[in-house]
Amino acid sequence: MPTTVEVLAQAFKDMGTPFIVGHPGGESVELMRAAQERGMRFILMKQEVAGAMLASTWGEITGSPGVCLSTRGPGAANMVNGVAHAWMDRCPLIAITDQYSAPTLATGLRQRLDQQALYAPVSKWSTVVNAKSVRQQIRRAVRTACALPPGPVHFDMPQSETTQQATELVAEGPLMPQTVSIAPDKDALKEPLRVLANARRPILLVGLGVFWSRASAELVALAERLGAPVLTTSKCKGAIPEDHPLRAGCIIGGLIERKLILQSDLIITIGLDAIELQPKAWPYTLPVMSLAGTPSLDALVPAAPEVVGDLKGILAGLAQWAPEGGGWGEKVAKTFREEVVAALDTPATGLSPQRAMEVARSVLPRDTIATCDAGASRLLVVQKWQSYGAREFLTSNGLGSMGFAIPGALGARLAHPGRPVVAFTGDGGFMMAVAELQTSVREKLPIIVVVFDDEEIGLIRVKQEIKGLPAYGVKIGGIDWEKLAQGFGADGVVVDNEHAFGDALKAALKTSRTTVIAARIDASGYVAQFNALREL
Repeated sequence: MPTTVEVLAQAFKDMGTPFIVGHPGGESVELMRAAQERGMRFILMKQEVAGAMLASTWGEITGSPGVCLSTRGPGAANMVNGVAHAWMDRCPLIAITDQYSAPTLATGLRQRLDQQALYAPVSKWSTVVNAKSVRQQIRRAVRTACALPPGPVHFDMPQSETTQQATELVAEGPLMPQTVSIAPDKDALKEPLRVLANARRPILLVGLGVFWSRASAELVALAERLGAPVLTTSKCKGAIPEDHPLRAGCIIGGLIERKLILQSDLIITIGLDAIELQPKAWPYTLPVMSLAGTPSLDALVPAAPEVVGDLKGILAGLAQWAPEGGGWGEKVAKTFREEVVAALDTPATGLSPQRAMEVARSVLPRDTIATCDAGASRLLVVQKWQSYGAREFLTSNGLGSMGFAIPGALGARLAHPGRPVVAFTGDGGFMMAVAELQTSVREKLPIIVVVFDDEEIGLIRVKQEIKGLPAYGVKIGGIDWEKLAQGFGADGVVVDNEHAFGDALKAALKTSRTTVIAARIDASGYVAQFNALREL
């Protein structure tokens, strides 16, 4: 009869996740051995938070929950931010923390935390692993993590349970149920079809639900049928190829997009999750129709009608039966794109971040997967980098955590081993995950890391300047990027002009080695760019 950890390891492999990632403790070693015996990989991270972000990214891309683990106490406390990323960025994840056996937990003090209480605010479910119920627990965990919206579950794993024989179930169901799509008939879509028939200038605001339903093709078909411009959230870049003439850009909560939206006579939100939006009241009085696969519980968007069902089928039906639109979308989408480019085209001495992004997009192959860190450079990356398919652009948006780009890129490399992966990060975000360069090299997961080196925490400096305060407490600088990269076994290069940057990217593609490219940028235009695009 298999043990508790053998049941868990086999379930992880069966659900489509062939690795466990993290920084283990003494109670984890039996699980690691069980995974090894099943041909699974264990990826040792240098920081637990990075492990959780890597595993979350795998889950986000593949739909199969990533698996991360930590030791008890300090490891569990450190992993919280990565699990919070999975919680707020809607990534399926199983997070495992070591724990004392019950007698020790009841009496000991050293390294004792109430880890279930610690993880309760950032997980969909938390449970203590038990040999008698582990088979049921793992099925509930996988289904809970994958149920919409996706998110993390937490296993607290006591030492006493790891090698206990797992109780057999009388009858054992599959890890996940079979999902059958049932397309609505025309009569079921009578109300949204009526609303569309009365609209002359509809606009589509697109969110993560499109990816959850794997409905990108149906989204594009509906946009083309209506001739409607498309704005996506930053997490949903690539839902419509970003060289499509109806693609306008990204929703960032700024004044520049309101000018476009206010030209419409109907806002259609598609799979929009309120956690993707800026934390502000809904700013529009225009009619809103919502199409979604899950009901909105936050009631942020005042939609009527609010159509909930199989989103893929709903979009396919509307694309087939909706009246053809007047074609207003291409012109206004093009105008909006041009306005964004003009707003970002601030003067610079030397290499500007906006030109660096244009160079990166022109050099890197079309199928490149990009990750993006939080910080001042994120605004540029979101607007300037173009993605052409689902889940090809990855960022921490709901949580907005620094330190995501590198572990996110490693997760993307695992999911797409044959495609180029680039991580865009500021120097501050890079330093939060710098140790994972060694993980990239040791685990043979080559990535290109582009560091926007402005020698400061740029976003905070921007906010200080906007508020009329002097720059204070935000300086970094003094980093020898080449030696730093070489110390981890990676390649490193510093560039300060467009030509050198392009050459460095081309060289990194040819070597297929982990490469750090430090782009020394002139960040003086950040304030003007933020003021032009976004309310602060």
